[in-house]
Amino acid sequence: MITYENRHGLITISNSYFAKLIGHATSSCYGVAGMVASVPQKVVGIFRKMPDKGITVKGDIDTITVDLHIVVCYGVNINAIADSIVHNVKYTVEEATGIKVKKVTVHIDGIKTE
Repeated sequence: MITYENRHGLITISNSYFAKLIGHATSSCYGVAGMVASVPQKVVGIFRKMPDKGITVKGDIDTITVDLHIVVCYGVNINAIADSIVHNVKYTVEEATGIKVKKVTVHIDGIKTE
């Protein structure tokens, strides 16, 4: 969660908002079959429901870093998919929130063959 104050008052951007925003930007890219929870998210997910499956956001009001865990479709260029995701996530987050995205790390956790 990122909280900052400006002349209009206190502004809070929740992790759930970032997860939905980034998840939509990622899943709209060609070749992405789905998102996968990382190992720490799987462990925590046993005890509580996690809306940000496969997405980790860290940072502050100046910059954020994003880690994504995805499954890709068989037969597509993985490098092209990763480049497309990085570009789309950076553009979407910066346009929606005004916060710069310092780094997007894409982890390919599987390939869907169907």
